[in-house]
Amino acid sequence: MSFKIIASVGLGIIFGHLFLSQELLQYTNIIIDIGLCILLFFVGIDIGRNKKAFSKIKNMGFKILLIPLMIGIGSILGSIIGGFLLNLPVNESSAVGAGFGWYTLSSMMLMQYSSELSALAFISNVSREIIALISIPFVSKYIGDLEAIAPAGATAMDTSLPIISNATNSKAAIIAFITGVILSSSVPILVPILINI
Repeated sequence: MSFKIIASVGLGIIFGHLFLSQELLQYTNIIIDIGLCILLFFVGIDIGRNKKAFSKIKNMGFKILLIPLMIGIGSILGSIIGGFLLNLPVNESSAVGAGFGWYTLSSMMLMQYSSELSALAFISNVSREIIALISIPFVSKYIGDLEAIAPAGATAMDTSLPIISNATNSKAAIIAFITGVILSSSVPILVPILINI
């Protein structure tokens, strides 16, 4: 699966460079949205046909909230450690980490603070998503299904969900979706709080 993702991105770069005109480029966002909706529709079908997964999630109760909480704490602490290596203040590095992989929103929110920090947030969170897409199958295979949700962060509810669903099981896919929703909802709250500390 990871090889297919890397190959698809590589082919897309070649196709875009060689064949895509400026007139067609204005429609790429619409095409991406349609493709993502179709992909998530089929992931939903796969999740919905497994009735046992829903009962297992119900039995977990509020403990399910520990997964996004731990991913959030780990992401922010990891970015603070990375910030020390780059000589960044704690408020800046933690705000970048609080993007949880949602590169468009976090970089736009930090643009008001600093264009350099906005660029760092964009690059960091795009890198997180790419690393997640490549590493999720390996994390699932060698560490565990629930652990495979962590690299995705906020993207566990959209772009990374098909990879998580394919690499794990229906229960983990449902938890990934819930985790992605919670982390995505946290980004517009945590980024302004952390940057203003």
